[in-house]
Amino acid sequence: MDTSTSLTNSSSLQISLFILMGLPGIHEWQHWLSLPLALLYLLALAANILILITIQHESTLHEPMYHLLSILAVVDIGLASTIMPKIIAIFWFDAKAISLPECFVQMYVIHCFICMESGIFLCMAVDRYIAICHPLRYPTIVTEAFMVRVIGFMVLRNCLFTIPVPVLAAQRLYCSKNEIDHCLCSNLGVISLACDDITVNKFYQLMLAWILVGSDMALVFSSYALILHTVLRLNSAEAMSKALSTCSSHLILILFFYTGIIVLSVTHLVEKKIPLIPVLLNVLHNVIPPALNPMVYALRMHELRRGFQRLLEWVKMCPQSNLTFRTPYGC
Repeated sequence: MDTSTSLTNSSSLQISLFILMGLPGIHEWQHWLSLPLALLYLLALAANILILITIQHESTLHEPMYHLLSILAVVDIGLASTIMPKIIAIFWFDAKAISLPECFVQMYVIHCFICMESGIFLCMAVDRYIAICHPLRYPTIVTEAFMVRVIGFMVLRNCLFTIPVPVLAAQRLYCSKNEIDHCLCSNLGVISLACDDITVNKFYQLMLAWILVGSDMALVFSSYALILHTVLRLNSAEAMSKALSTCSSHLILILFFYTGIIVLSVTHLVEKKIPLIPVLLNVLHNVIPPALNPMVYALRMHELRRGFQRLLEWVKMCPQSNLTFRTPYGC
Protein backbone atom coordinates (compact mmCIF):
# COMPACT_ATOMS: atom_id res chain seq x y z
CA MET A 1 0.00 0.00 0.00
CA ASP A 2 1.20 3.53 -0.78
CA THR A 3 2.52 5.41 2.23
CA SER A 4 0.30 8.38 1.38
CA THR A 5 -2.86 6.49 2.29
CA SER A 6 -4.23 4.80 5.37
CA LEU A 7 -7.09 2.38 5.92
CA THR A 8 -10.22 3.81 7.52
CA ASN A 9 -12.81 1.95 9.54
CA SER A 10 -15.07 1.81 6.51
CA SER A 11 -12.39 -0.08 4.57
CA SER A 12 -11.90 2.83 2.17
CA LEU A 13 -8.60 4.53 1.51
CA GLN A 14 -8.16 7.84 3.32
CA ILE A 15 -5.41 10.07 1.95
CA SER A 16 -2.89 11.41 4.49
CA LEU A 17 -0.56 13.21 2.05
CA PHE A 18 -1.00 15.36 -1.01
CA ILE A 19 1.56 15.37 -3.82
CA LEU A 20 2.16 18.79 -5.42
CA MET A 21 3.11 17.90 -8.99
CA GLY A 22 4.18 21.42 -9.97
CA LEU A 23 3.27 23.07 -13.26
CA PRO A 24 0.98 20.81 -15.31
CA GLY A 25 2.21 19.78 -18.73
CA ILE A 26 5.82 20.87 -18.20
CA HIS A 27 6.94 18.66 -15.30
CA GLU A 28 10.09 17.59 -17.17
CA TRP A 29 11.59 21.07 -17.50
CA GLN A 30 9.76 23.10 -14.84
CA HIS A 31 12.98 23.22 -12.78
CA TRP A 32 14.33 25.77 -15.26
CA LEU A 33 11.74 28.22 -13.94
CA SER A 34 13.13 27.90 -10.42
CA LEU A 35 15.92 30.42 -11.02
CA PRO A 36 13.73 33.38 -12.12
CA LEU A 37 11.20 32.55 -9.39
CA ALA A 38 13.95 32.36 -6.75
CA LEU A 39 15.36 35.69 -7.95
CA LEU A 40 11.91 37.27 -7.78
CA TYR A 41 11.52 35.95 -4.24
CA LEU A 42 14.91 37.32 -3.12
CA LEU A 43 14.09 40.65 -4.78
CA ALA A 44 10.75 40.78 -2.96
CA LEU A 45 12.41 40.05 0.40
CA ALA A 46 15.25 42.55 -0.08
CA ALA A 47 13.07 45.36 -1.46
CA ASN A 48 10.36 45.06 1.18
CA ILE A 49 12.87 44.84 4.03
CA LEU A 50 14.53 47.98 2.65
CA ILE A 51 11.12 49.70 2.58
CA LEU A 52 10.53 48.76 6.23
CA ILE A 53 13.98 49.94 7.39
CA THR A 54 13.71 53.21 5.47
CA ILE A 55 10.25 54.08 6.80
CA GLN A 56 11.21 53.10 10.34
CA HIS A 57 14.31 55.27 10.44
CA GLU A 58 13.26 58.25 8.32
CA SER A 59 11.27 60.59 10.57
CA THR A 60 9.69 62.43 7.62
CA LEU A 61 8.01 59.16 6.58
CA HIS A 62 6.20 58.65 9.90
CA GLU A 63 2.84 59.40 8.31
CA PRO A 64 -0.31 57.26 7.85
CA MET A 65 0.34 56.63 4.15
CA TYR A 66 3.80 55.23 4.86
CA HIS A 67 2.56 53.21 7.83
CA LEU A 68 0.14 51.54 5.43
CA LEU A 69 3.02 50.98 3.02
CA SER A 70 4.95 49.28 5.86
CA ILE A 71 2.04 46.94 6.54
CA LEU A 72 1.80 46.19 2.82
CA ALA A 73 5.51 45.29 2.83
CA VAL A 74 4.97 42.89 5.76
CA VAL A 75 2.00 41.29 3.95
CA ASP A 76 4.06 40.94 0.75
CA ILE A 77 6.92 39.26 2.62
CA GLY A 78 4.46 36.90 4.30
CA LEU A 79 2.66 36.03 1.07
CA ALA A 80 5.85 35.32 -0.88
CA SER A 81 7.38 33.35 2.01
CA THR A 82 4.26 31.20 2.34
CA ILE A 83 4.59 29.70 -1.13
CA MET A 84 8.09 30.23 -2.54
CA PRO A 85 10.16 27.96 -0.22
CA LYS A 86 7.85 25.03 -1.02
CA ILE A 87 7.87 25.78 -4.77
CA ILE A 88 11.68 25.94 -4.81
CA ALA A 89 11.81 22.68 -2.81
CA ILE A 90 9.56 21.03 -5.42
CA PHE A 91 11.66 22.25 -8.36
CA TRP A 92 15.13 21.69 -6.81
CA PHE A 93 14.73 18.71 -4.47
CA ASP A 94 11.59 17.02 -5.81
CA ALA A 95 10.01 17.51 -2.35
CA LYS A 96 6.45 17.20 -3.61
CA ALA A 97 4.76 15.62 -0.57
CA ILE A 98 2.81 17.81 1.84
CA SER A 99 0.64 16.63 4.74
CA LEU A 100 -3.03 17.56 4.86
CA PRO A 101 -2.66 19.87 7.91
CA GLU A 102 0.29 21.68 6.28
CA CYS A 103 -1.68 22.02 3.06
CA PHE A 104 -4.73 23.47 4.82
CA VAL A 105 -2.56 25.90 6.81
CA GLN A 106 -0.90 27.11 3.60
CA MET A 107 -4.33 27.48 2.00
CA TYR A 108 -5.53 29.63 4.92
CA VAL A 109 -2.44 31.85 5.02
CA ILE A 110 -2.53 32.48 1.26
CA HIS A 111 -6.21 33.51 1.36
CA CYS A 112 -5.62 35.62 4.47
CA PHE A 113 -2.67 37.53 2.97
CA ILE A 114 -4.38 38.12 -0.39
CA CYS A 115 -7.49 39.48 1.33
CA MET A 116 -5.25 41.54 3.63
CA GLU A 117 -3.46 43.05 0.63
CA SER A 118 -6.82 43.97 -0.88
CA GLY A 119 -7.82 45.56 2.43
CA ILE A 120 -4.59 47.58 2.63
CA PHE A 121 -5.16 48.90 -0.89
CA LEU A 122 -8.62 50.01 0.23
CA CYS A 123 -7.13 51.77 3.27
CA MET A 124 -4.63 53.53 1.01
CA ALA A 125 -7.39 54.65 -1.34
CA VAL A 126 -9.46 56.04 1.55
CA ASP A 127 -6.38 57.77 2.98
CA ARG A 128 -5.66 59.48 -0.36
CA TYR A 129 -9.35 60.38 -0.76
CA ILE A 130 -9.43 62.17 2.60
CA ALA A 131 -6.04 63.84 2.00
CA ILE A 132 -7.01 65.22 -1.44
CA CYS A 133 -10.76 65.75 -1.19
CA HIS A 134 -10.85 66.93 2.46
CA PRO A 135 -7.31 68.22 3.17
CA LEU A 136 -8.29 70.52 6.05
CA ARG A 137 -10.01 67.70 7.93
CA TYR A 138 -7.28 65.12 7.23
CA PRO A 139 -5.26 65.68 10.48
CA THR A 140 -8.38 65.36 12.63
CA ILE A 141 -9.78 62.29 10.81
CA VAL A 142 -6.68 60.21 10.06
CA THR A 143 -5.21 60.07 13.55
CA GLU A 144 -3.07 57.36 15.09
CA ALA A 145 -6.10 55.93 16.90
CA PHE A 146 -8.05 55.90 13.61
CA MET A 147 -5.24 53.98 11.88
CA VAL A 148 -5.06 51.43 14.70
CA ARG A 149 -8.82 50.82 14.51
CA VAL A 150 -8.84 50.53 10.72
CA ILE A 151 -5.88 48.13 10.57
CA GLY A 152 -7.27 46.11 13.47
CA PHE A 153 -10.60 45.81 11.66
CA MET A 154 -8.88 44.69 8.44
CA VAL A 155 -6.80 42.05 10.24
CA LEU A 156 -9.84 40.75 12.13
CA ARG A 157 -12.04 40.76 9.02
CA ASN A 158 -9.59 38.87 6.85
CA CYS A 159 -8.50 36.38 9.50
CA LEU A 160 -12.10 35.46 10.37
CA PHE A 161 -13.66 35.40 6.90
CA THR A 162 -10.95 33.15 5.46
CA ILE A 163 -11.17 30.51 8.23
CA PRO A 164 -14.06 28.60 6.55
CA VAL A 165 -11.95 28.01 3.39
CA PRO A 166 -9.52 25.47 4.95
CA VAL A 167 -12.12 24.25 7.47
CA LEU A 168 -14.57 23.30 4.71
CA ALA A 169 -11.73 21.76 2.67
CA ALA A 170 -10.62 19.69 5.68
CA GLN A 171 -14.16 18.30 6.10
CA ARG A 172 -14.11 16.74 2.63
CA LEU A 173 -13.28 13.05 2.15
CA TYR A 174 -10.09 12.43 0.14
CA CYS A 175 -10.06 8.76 -0.76
CA SER A 176 -8.61 8.26 -4.24
CA LYS A 177 -6.29 10.55 -6.16
CA ASN A 178 -3.82 12.60 -4.11
CA GLU A 179 -1.81 14.31 -6.88
CA ILE A 180 -2.47 18.05 -7.24
CA ASP A 181 -1.47 19.62 -10.56
CA HIS A 182 -0.23 22.74 -8.81
CA CYS A 183 2.78 24.21 -6.97
CA LEU A 184 0.74 25.22 -3.94
CA CYS A 185 -2.38 24.22 -2.05
CA SER A 186 -5.01 26.21 -3.88
CA ASN A 187 -8.52 25.68 -2.59
CA LEU A 188 -10.00 24.65 -5.93
CA GLY A 189 -7.06 22.37 -6.70
CA VAL A 190 -7.36 20.55 -3.37
CA ILE A 191 -11.14 20.13 -3.21
CA SER A 192 -11.20 18.84 -6.80
CA LEU A 193 -9.66 15.63 -5.34
CA ALA A 194 -12.51 15.12 -2.87
CA CYS A 195 -14.75 12.08 -3.21
CA ASP A 196 -17.84 13.81 -1.80
CA ASP A 197 -19.83 16.92 -2.71
CA ILE A 198 -17.87 20.20 -2.88
CA THR A 199 -20.74 22.59 -3.72
CA VAL A 200 -20.47 24.39 -0.36
CA ASN A 201 -16.70 24.86 -0.84
CA LYS A 202 -17.13 26.36 -4.31
CA PHE A 203 -19.97 28.60 -3.11
CA TYR A 204 -17.94 30.00 -0.20
CA GLN A 205 -14.89 30.53 -2.44
CA LEU A 206 -17.07 32.49 -4.86
CA MET A 207 -18.70 34.47 -2.05
CA LEU A 208 -15.31 35.31 -0.53
CA ALA A 209 -14.00 36.52 -3.88
CA TRP A 210 -16.97 38.65 -4.86
CA ILE A 211 -18.17 39.96 -1.51
CA LEU A 212 -14.85 40.56 0.27
CA VAL A 213 -12.36 41.29 -2.52
CA GLY A 214 -15.08 42.51 -4.89
CA SER A 215 -16.40 45.07 -2.41
CA ASP A 216 -12.85 46.25 -1.72
CA MET A 217 -12.28 46.69 -5.44
CA ALA A 218 -15.53 48.63 -5.91
CA LEU A 219 -14.73 50.97 -3.00
CA VAL A 220 -11.13 51.46 -4.19
CA PHE A 221 -12.14 52.51 -7.70
CA SER A 222 -14.98 54.67 -6.33
CA SER A 223 -12.45 56.49 -4.12
CA TYR A 224 -10.12 57.13 -7.04
CA ALA A 225 -13.03 58.31 -9.22
CA LEU A 226 -13.87 60.89 -6.55
CA ILE A 227 -10.19 61.83 -6.25
CA LEU A 228 -9.92 62.31 -10.02
CA HIS A 229 -13.08 64.42 -10.01
CA THR A 230 -11.63 66.64 -7.26
CA VAL A 231 -8.18 66.90 -8.88
CA LEU A 232 -9.60 67.98 -12.24
CA ARG A 233 -11.37 70.87 -10.49
CA LEU A 234 -8.14 72.25 -8.99
CA ASN A 235 -7.10 75.64 -10.34
CA SER A 236 -3.40 75.14 -9.70
CA ALA A 237 -1.54 73.01 -12.24
CA GLU A 238 1.18 72.36 -9.65
CA ALA A 239 -1.31 71.11 -7.07
CA MET A 240 -2.97 68.92 -9.71
CA SER A 241 0.39 67.43 -10.73
CA LYS A 242 1.38 66.74 -7.12
CA ALA A 243 -1.95 65.05 -6.34
CA LEU A 244 -1.79 62.86 -9.46
CA SER A 245 1.84 61.95 -8.77
CA THR A 246 0.99 60.87 -5.22
CA CYS A 247 -1.90 58.68 -6.36
CA SER A 248 -0.33 57.24 -9.50
CA SER A 249 1.89 54.75 -7.66
CA HIS A 250 -1.09 53.45 -5.67
CA LEU A 251 -3.23 53.21 -8.78
CA ILE A 252 -0.60 51.30 -10.80
CA LEU A 253 -0.30 48.60 -8.15
CA ILE A 254 -4.03 48.45 -7.48
CA LEU A 255 -4.77 47.98 -11.19
CA PHE A 256 -2.12 45.24 -11.42
CA PHE A 257 -3.41 43.46 -8.30
CA TYR A 258 -7.11 43.42 -9.19
CA THR A 259 -6.50 42.80 -12.90
CA GLY A 260 -4.47 39.75 -11.89
CA ILE A 261 -7.33 38.44 -9.75
CA ILE A 262 -9.87 38.97 -12.54
CA VAL A 263 -7.64 37.32 -15.17
CA LEU A 264 -6.94 34.42 -12.80
CA SER A 265 -10.67 33.92 -12.22
CA VAL A 266 -11.38 33.95 -15.96
CA THR A 267 -8.58 31.49 -16.79
CA HIS A 268 -10.13 28.89 -14.47
CA LEU A 269 -12.87 28.59 -17.11
CA VAL A 270 -10.32 27.18 -19.59
CA GLU A 271 -8.43 25.12 -17.01
CA LYS A 272 -9.45 21.77 -18.52
CA LYS A 273 -8.22 22.78 -21.98
CA ILE A 274 -5.00 24.55 -20.88
CA PRO A 275 -4.34 23.64 -17.21
CA LEU A 276 -0.91 25.31 -17.17
CA ILE A 277 -2.26 28.87 -17.58
CA PRO A 278 -4.27 29.27 -14.32
CA VAL A 279 -1.59 27.47 -12.27
CA LEU A 280 1.26 29.61 -13.64
CA LEU A 281 -0.77 32.82 -13.26
CA ASN A 282 -1.64 31.85 -9.69
CA VAL A 283 2.04 31.41 -8.81
CA LEU A 284 3.08 34.62 -10.55
CA HIS A 285 0.27 36.61 -8.93
CA ASN A 286 1.58 35.57 -5.51
CA VAL A 287 5.23 36.45 -6.20
CA ILE A 288 5.28 39.34 -8.72
CA PRO A 289 3.29 41.91 -6.67
CA PRO A 290 5.57 41.52 -3.60
CA ALA A 291 8.58 42.22 -5.86
CA LEU A 292 6.84 44.92 -7.89
CA ASN A 293 5.23 46.98 -5.12
CA PRO A 294 8.46 48.37 -3.55
CA MET A 295 9.98 49.21 -6.94
CA VAL A 296 6.92 51.16 -8.08
CA TYR A 297 6.76 53.09 -4.82
CA ALA A 298 10.50 53.79 -4.93
CA LEU A 299 10.26 55.11 -8.49
CA ARG A 300 7.07 57.14 -8.07
CA MET A 301 7.35 58.61 -4.54
CA HIS A 302 9.93 61.35 -4.09
CA GLU A 303 9.91 61.24 -0.27
CA LEU A 304 10.62 57.49 -0.28
CA ARG A 305 13.46 57.87 -2.79
CA ARG A 306 14.97 60.57 -0.63
CA GLY A 307 14.66 58.26 2.39
CA PHE A 308 16.51 55.52 0.46
CA GLN A 309 19.28 57.96 -0.43
CA ARG A 310 19.70 59.12 3.17
CA LEU A 311 19.79 55.52 4.39
CA LEU A 312 22.47 54.57 1.83
CA GLU A 313 24.51 57.66 2.72
CA TRP A 314 24.27 56.76 6.41
CA VAL A 315 25.44 53.19 5.72
CA LYS A 316 28.45 54.50 3.77
CA MET A 317 29.36 57.04 6.46
CA CYS A 318 29.13 54.73 9.46
CA PRO A 319 32.02 52.35 10.21
CA GLN A 320 31.15 48.69 9.72
CA SER A 321 31.62 47.99 13.40
CA ASN A 322 29.02 50.58 14.37
CA LEU A 323 26.17 49.55 12.04
CA THR A 324 23.33 49.75 14.53
CA PHE A 325 19.77 50.87 14.07
CA ARG A 326 19.17 52.08 17.59
CA THR A 327 18.84 55.72 16.51
CA PRO A 328 17.95 57.09 13.08
CA TYR A 329 21.08 57.81 11.10
CA GLY A 330 23.25 58.01 14.16
CA CYS A 331 26.63 56.25 14.12
